[in-house]
Amino acid sequence: MAALHNRVSQKELKARLYQETEPRTTISFYRYFPIDDPKIFRDELYLGLDALAVFGRIYVAAEGINAQVSVPASGFGALEGWLRGVKGLEGLRLNIAVDDDGKSFWVLKIKVREKIVADGIDDPGFDMRRKGQYVDAAAFNKLTEDPATIVVDMRNHYEYEVGHFDQAIEVPSDTFREQLPLSAEMLEEDKDKNIIMYCTGGIRCEKASAYLLHKGFANVFHLEGGIIHYANTVKEQGLENKFRGKNFVFDDRMGERISEEVIARCHQCGAPADTHTNCRNEGCHLLFIQCAACAERYEGCCSPACQETIHLPEEEQKVLRKGVEKGVHTFNKARGRKGGRKAGG
Repeated sequence: MAALHNRVSQKELKARLYQETEPRTTISFYRYFPIDDPKIFRDELYLGLDALAVFGRIYVAAEGINAQVSVPASGFGALEGWLRGVKGLEGLRLNIAVDDDGKSFWVLKIKVREKIVADGIDDPGFDMRRKGQYVDAAAFNKLTEDPATIVVDMRNHYEYEVGHFDQAIEVPSDTFREQLPLSAEMLEEDKDKNIIMYCTGGIRCEKASAYLLHKGFANVFHLEGGIIHYANTVKEQGLENKFRGKNFVFDDRMGERISEEVIARCHQCGAPADTHTNCRNEGCHLLFIQCAACAERYEGCCSPACQETIHLPEEEQKVLRKGVEKGVHTFNKARGRKGGRKAGG
């Protein structure tokens, strides 16, 4: 039987990716649908996608699938056909990356989770089948021309910071599970207004729209295919682009440019910038925005302390890293730095 997990080192896999001569296409997709046995579904998915040389990160749960992958350009048609032949994925919409260098992923990882989006919902009456109305790019633009329409960004602060739709409101929380009840609270007095929710590819705003309907809201919409599908559609159809800045993506690119505007600022010097990076100090690895000048000045680090740390002998760095909390550390201008203690800083 074929292996159901990768057995090659990450370093070697990344080296192989950069040696590939054929360009890759980065794709994202999701669907909420019942999966009786997520473990069996996961294994069958792995075998099929591995045979097509697909790389990426996929989550499978009883409520559905969430995927960001890349495939050799010549294999896109085969991948599309194979996916749509999977029971439950018929007619699946594939979001093709807007600004793609083909180097987004270098290994295939498929994990079984309790939910494809951690939401904190434990109400048995909640039903994903009752969700908000889809709106495409043209309908989104038309609805947002009405000043009474409320546009809600269902992404994290660091995503919103580098790019968002005109007049979109941010739900200021650190996780999606916190955002859901907070969004309902923020919008409590606007239950009868048109509310449009959006996110990167559609998965979070679709669940958020169902949540608001569950909480008694009347006119809830969500942007079909999220920012990625919107950006492709306005370009193809010559529509007005109402998204400003860059769309943060959860792969090695960290962002794809939707408009030429730079609406964020470097977290170190305040100059206009929207390039995310992870601090080079492995004991820190803070996700923050850094301009080219500061990247050179601080050697890709978030602070002088971390810059000093990366020049220490590796053994000393390892000692500093012991006991440091792991996880995603982000810089949030509204609430300061998030995450555990940094080694060397």
